[in-house]
Amino acid sequence: MYVCLCVGATSQTVSDAVASGASTSKEVAAACGAGADCGRCRRTLRAIIASANQFEASASR
Repeated sequence: MYVCLCVGATSQTVSDAVASGASTSKEVAAACGAGADCGRCRRTLRAIIASANQFEASASR
């Protein structure tokens, strides 16, 4: 699914950036461009980051 139409970034692209260490929407923007232009996708970026953090926390238990 496309998350950022400005740069054509998909949810997988964003998830890959988060898996590579991006932990804020600004870091995701630096890694793949999503959220760097108009900003309409930043809420979705933060949700993907939070979901990854929750998954990581539950996996480490």
